[in-house]
Amino acid sequence: MTVNIRNLLIIDDETSMRHMLRLVLEQHGYRVSEAQNGAEAINQLYKEKFDVILSDIRMPDMDGLTFLDQPEVRALNSTIIMMSAYGSVDTALECMKRGAYDYISKPFKPDEVVLTLRKAEERQELRQENNELKKALSKHDKNFSITDIVYASSQMEQILKLVKTAAKADSSILISGETGTGKELIAKALHSESGRKGQFLAINCSAISSGLLESELFGHKKGAFTGADREKSGLFSIASGGTLFLDEIADLPLELQPKLLRVLQEGEIRKVGATRSEKINTRVVAAAGTDLHDAVEKSLFRRDLYYRLAVVDIDLPPLRDRHEDIIILTEYFLEKICQRDGRQLPILTDEAKRNLLNYHWPGNIRELENYLEKALIFSSGETLVLPPLRSRQPAPGQFNPTEYSLKVASRRLEEEYIRKALVKTTGNRTQAAELLEVSLRSLMYKIKEYGID
Repeated sequence: MTVNIRNLLIIDDETSMRHMLRLVLEQHGYRVSEAQNGAEAINQLYKEKFDVILSDIRMPDMDGLTFLDQPEVRALNSTIIMMSAYGSVDTALECMKRGAYDYISKPFKPDEVVLTLRKAEERQELRQENNELKKALSKHDKNFSITDIVYASSQMEQILKLVKTAAKADSSILISGETGTGKELIAKALHSESGRKGQFLAINCSAISSGLLESELFGHKKGAFTGADREKSGLFSIASGGTLFLDEIADLPLELQPKLLRVLQEGEIRKVGATRSEKINTRVVAAAGTDLHDAVEKSLFRRDLYYRLAVVDIDLPPLRDRHEDIIILTEYFLEKICQRDGRQLPILTDEAKRNLLNYHWPGNIRELENYLEKALIFSSGETLVLPPLRSRQPAPGQFNPTEYSLKVASRRLEEEYIRKALVKTTGNRTQAAELLEVSLRSLMYKIKEYGID
């Protein structure tokens, strides 16, 4: 499905800038409207729906950051791109924290704006495709059982015993673990073992802006904000009688945390724009790839909400700490991929097993599955051919012709720190850029350059 962004609003107090952008963007097929400041733009939003908003930051009456904070703007499904001649990395990060998609520094070339808009189109297309894929996959999740989890280690055996015990209660549960360790799989196991008849629904708290996230979770009344042309039920209502999985809970905006706390304490929600609350019976399972204790100590996450979520805390160990699972998971994924592609299952040699066991798997189970799919693409014979695995340290006595290259060492260190930052922020690239003290755009280029998933 292709999404074509067409309606566009330019907000800038400079007439010449608005005129230049209008000329460029109309040549590329956009229908362009203009506003001199944020207050004028708010009035425009009541009259027309815009796919993209290009907004300056420094403006009279209402600046760009204040514009981003308006309820009418936070509830939009529009892609917002900020512009400024006085920008910095901190300014860009602040814009994105408040819901902007991207940031462009003035002066810029017209092609930069067009390229950014094309990227926004691709993002919307991927989001729609992802939503359609999730709907299709949800049909297969209905028959999921805890017995479908593949493992051989004693650590996972103990975790699944805990899952079976905790599933019978209605208490909320926090699942902790690195990216790719299978947190959503454990959440599905909790739901299947709970005996709940309602749906299992999942939402990623870092993938949706805070304004939209509130409506997605709690729903909204007709007329609650611009574009709310009908009443909508939130995920808590839809999952009533079932389980709602809140992934990346550490990224839940601070302003929504008291509302989630009320749900857990009172068992009721209030839709956006509603005057009355409604009772729900939804089991909450949350997941965090980072240590929520740190977020609590830094006042990024409410302490009382943490204790409400972590009535039962399930900590998933990384794959490198449960070697017994590597080979059985490898055999499972190979069989699964070969059945899907209609090809013969290759032989897994002892040497291949040793290589798999000696690797540290920073991306955990997800990395293992992706790696095996790549291996099958390049294996045409009876034996599985493994692509090279990047080891953190060379084998003792092994000569590496690049070991004295400062350029190679610098690239390795850079990639290592990027991977660590992404693990620390559970894949949140904006936060990772802040940790690494680089711009988000620079980080995105590096991620693509190093082929980091």
